[in-house]
Amino acid sequence: MSDDTLKDMLKDAETRMNGAMHALDQDLATVRTGRASPALVERLMINYYDTPTPLMQLATISAPEPRSLMIKPFDATTLKTIEKAILASDLGLTPNNDGKSIHLNLPPMTEERRREQVKHVHARLEEARVAIRNIRRDVHKDMRDFEKEKLISEDDLKRGEEQLQKLTDRFIEDVNKHGQSKEKEIMEV
Repeated sequence: MSDDTLKDMLKDAETRMNGAMHALDQDLATVRTGRASPALVERLMINYYDTPTPLMQLATISAPEPRSLMIKPFDATTLKTIEKAILASDLGLTPNNDGKSIHLNLPPMTEERRREQVKHVHARLEEARVAIRNIRRDVHKDMRDFEKEKLISEDDLKRGEEQLQKLTDRFIEDVNKHGQSKEKEIMEV
């Protein structure tokens, strides 16, 4: 009984930590690096008939050249709305509207802008680490509650704590690796 309970708790912790990593990956994809990536604008929210909708649901986004993006809306009437949303975003890009699609030219990033982006990445990484530690804290509390209720033994609690710490360490290390590779990508000229 107690061994299955611990496995379930650890499996739940791993699933939740994977969710935190997935959220981090999505966050890091939106951080601008030296080259154009559709992920930069995919999640940009567009007011589509008074409903906030991600840009990726309203248009095809491609990178025809290393430093430009092309956004071709499925519905031509949304062109102006998409253009306004890009201007209002914190991307710092000026859209060029040709009547059928929007072209975004990404200027080369300055050293100062690269450093700002790295700081932004570090903040996102710290949020991910905190999320993972919060998951560890919650599961650890549940383990202690189960031990108090005699659903698991003291030995099971110790073993569970060790496994939970190993799991946490593995995910924190993954966060750090993601951060290093993103930082390298940003600083690459």
